Amino acid sequence: MSDVIVREFHPADADAFFELNREWIQRYFWLEPADLDVLWQPQSAILDTGGRILMAVRNGVCIGCCALIAMGPGEYELAKMAVTPTERRHGIGRRLMSASIALAERMGATRLYLETNHTLTGAMALYESMGFRPLPKERVTPSHYSRADVFMERMVGLRMPPVSASDPHAASSCCS
Repeated sequence: MSDVIVREFHPADADAFFELNREWIQRYFWLEPADLDVLWQPQSAILDTGGRILMAVRNGVCIGCCALIAMGPGEYELAKMAVTPTERRHGIGRRLMSASIALAERMGATRLYLETNHTLTGAMALYESMGFRPLPKERVTPSHYSRADVFMERMVGLRMPPVSASDPHAASSCCS
């Protein structure tokens, strides 16, 4: 993995950003209108509104991505995180997430938010290991995605206690 670099999105990465996300979404769900709005126009949908996109690249080939979508002052949605199938389970997703959290901190973020689906257990374990915690039901707002049924947040700049992915109560006890 030492030959993988994580860098900011370039306009020439638009096709790779689309394809990386299309692959995982269609593997488990289906592309929804909200996906297409973001994936077809990452410049206007993410970058021009104050967000950022990071790409994981090996030998000039984009093998992963992660976006920070501006939600409001100091708040970003961590979204559109994908790693190409042949590169999964090698720490690239963790590296992208770590770089995204560090970037959000440098941007002055106070809160990161994400939406996922309960069937993506590997992704959920990664999110929890990186300090994301489930939102209490009363704080969940409707999603643009029908597949979203798990909503998490991570306060930025605060040390979150480690949580075992095997203890579902531990993750929710800090935020309820």
